[in-house]
Amino acid sequence: MMKRVSGKIAFGGIAIGTIKELSKKNDLVRRVHVEDVAAEQERFQSAQKEAIRQLQGLYDKAVKEVGEDNAAIFEVHQMMLEDLDYLDSIRNIIETQSVNAEYAVAVTGDNFAEMFAGMDDDYMKARSADVKDISERVVRILSNHEEQEQDKGTGWKHIIVADDLAPSETIQMDREAVLAFVTRQGSTNSHTAILARTMNIPAVI
Repeated sequence: MMKRVSGKIAFGGIAIGTIKELSKKNDLVRRVHVEDVAAEQERFQSAQKEAIRQLQGLYDKAVKEVGEDNAAIFEVHQMMLEDLDYLDSIRNIIETQSVNAEYAVAVTGDNFAEMFAGMDDDYMKARSADVKDISERVVRILSNHEEQEQDKGTGWKHIIVADDLAPSETIQMDREAVLAFVTRQGSTNSHTAILARTMNIPAVI
């Protein structure tokens, strides 16, 4: 049975191929009481630094593949991770509630994402996905979860279908193995949509 879907075009084109559906493993972040608040603050600071290091690696990779202008996406993500309001929120939650850093990061990420999503400007609305992306990265580091390995190609080309794709997921995919992107969420102003256009990969949201 054929299923027809429609949406907004992020980058036009025609692709015919096998569907590959990507599903994210979204583990529920538990709220855990901690006795040593100072140690938890140090855990967060270490995770933040590691996240910035990882994003620098993605920036270097993106410069080679999509050019310096488009790689700036990952510089923006690094800047978000150094934003004082973002950092103060996480530190305050850890300090005042005596909770684990994972929970503080997840709550702050949700709050900031909701704030961006509620803005009138379409570009700023699209930053909601970016703040979710960086927050999920920090939580993965704190939880010692490896970043999900993206499709590196198996000789088959696929049309990738997902709820949403973060820029970090998009840039790590093997361009030779991807025919097109279809996402259920996102916007034509998202950084992922911009990457799809730069990579000349048809994309529909």
